[in-house]
Amino acid sequence: MKTNITLKLDRELLRRAKVIAAERDTSVSALVTEQLEKAVRERDGYEQAKRRALALLKKGFDLGYKPSASRDDLHER
Repeated sequence: MKTNITLKLDRELLRRAKVIAAERDTSVSALVTEQLEKAVRERDGYEQAKRRALALLKKGFDLGYKPSASRDDLHER
């Protein structure tokens, strides 16, 4: 369901937006919708990536570390 909103824009900004909309054979409303959808998708993608990264960090990484021999073993005479 679509809902109307009211925006207050600088007159020059609106004029330039109308030019862009005309060049793209669309409306200013469609331009605004496109940009808002893009911003929401990017934010959602960021949040998903953040959750995945934090889960990996919580799990940890096996770097293949093996403790070296004890000091006594190294200095055995």
